[in-house]
Amino acid sequence: MNAVVRQEAHGASLWHAISRSPRERPALHGEIDVDLAIVGGGFSGLSTALHAAGKGISVAVLEAEIIAWGATGRNAGFVVPNFAKMDPDSILAHLGPERGERLIDFAAGSADLVFGLIRQHGIDCDAVQSGWIQPAHSAAAFEKVQSRAQQWALRGRPAVTLDRQEVEALTGARGYVGGWMDRSGGVINPVAYARGLADAAERAGARIFERTRVTSVDRMGDGWSLKTPSGSVRAAKVLIATNAYGGPLFQTLQRTYFPLKVFQIATRPLPLETRARLLPGGQGVGDTRRNLFTFRFDADNRLISGGMHILSAGADTRVPQTIWRRLAEHLDLPDLPPLAYSWSGMAAVEPDFLPHILDLGPGLIAGRACNGRGIAMTTAMGKVLADWAAGTDAGDLPLPFAPPAPIPFHALLRHAPNMLLGWSILRDRMDETA
Repeated sequence: MNAVVRQEAHGASLWHAISRSPRERPALHGEIDVDLAIVGGGFSGLSTALHAAGKGISVAVLEAEIIAWGATGRNAGFVVPNFAKMDPDSILAHLGPERGERLIDFAAGSADLVFGLIRQHGIDCDAVQSGWIQPAHSAAAFEKVQSRAQQWALRGRPAVTLDRQEVEALTGARGYVGGWMDRSGGVINPVAYARGLADAAERAGARIFERTRVTSVDRMGDGWSLKTPSGSVRAAKVLIATNAYGGPLFQTLQRTYFPLKVFQIATRPLPLETRARLLPGGQGVGDTRRNLFTFRFDADNRLISGGMHILSAGADTRVPQTIWRRLAEHLDLPDLPPLAYSWSGMAAVEPDFLPHILDLGPGLIAGRACNGRGIAMTTAMGKVLADWAAGTDAGDLPLPFAPPAPIPFHALLRHAPNMLLGWSILRDRMDETA
């Protein structure tokens, strides 16, 4: 198979390239006063702005670049209403029954919230809510996903176990032992979704400023003062919603997560006869391998997949080609169309793989909820953070709330997810031959 693939738009997110031209928003000039200032124009910031403005709270969103510039516009567009590593039973053991059940309920309805907002606000983002599928690459993995599906089903979620034949029929991929599906999951165009959230937030009364980088956040009386190059904001409460794109604003935050660079690719559109065999129902797929294999289609039949890298040298060229070859191999596509787009983004991975709210001071918090589940979890986080903005104590929200806890030896361990990738690939192969 020819591994040399053509890249028509290397470095540009597919979603930025195919979405309608964004409506330009002004930078902040001068001074304003609001109830809530939000730093970051991604899913969590925009969802918080929308829900808070709907409660009559005055809101200003300060985005350093443009809406959906960071991880929000650089993911694969999967809407997944569960946790990357933790199942309901393990969450209960980790957090206890009361807080654990609240977090489980928070996640369970997260995909329904996303697609409900899309319908409510008429957001045109190629949304397909036909399910998210997790095929099992080994017998041991299949045992785990059977338990996972049962745990979610017992809580009333549309989760079903799939046998080998059902996985092949739904995905077109051969070689899996079985799997499970949450029918409330799905796929979207994340950039179009984020821009739709921004439009809806503004209609609700929120103010959004682009190309407005916050340079400092300082306590002032009973509130906070946020400085930007051409203005300032006085706010009673502040949400830091930058995830892995926070920069030097709060350096302590950078030491509380593992930064993970993830690559995505999109091929040219597949022929209709080939497309009919793969994902005929339009679901998204993310399997159980440690070296995660994902795939989905966009509205124009481009095949999309992602992956990580071990070494940074030459990664921007090398990794997309590796993902393309893996896609062709796993889906038995010797004539896979050439690569058309490749891009990358940074994710924030928590040590426990759970969403968190971090206490930075009176009325000053940071929210992180990605861990590979950004669209669903951050949208849901925005809804509960609007409750905090309206007066609910942060400790009463369904998410873990505590001061930042820097990871010991973070300077050495921050690259651990990438450096361990080679060992993960070897373990995956061992699982498959066991």
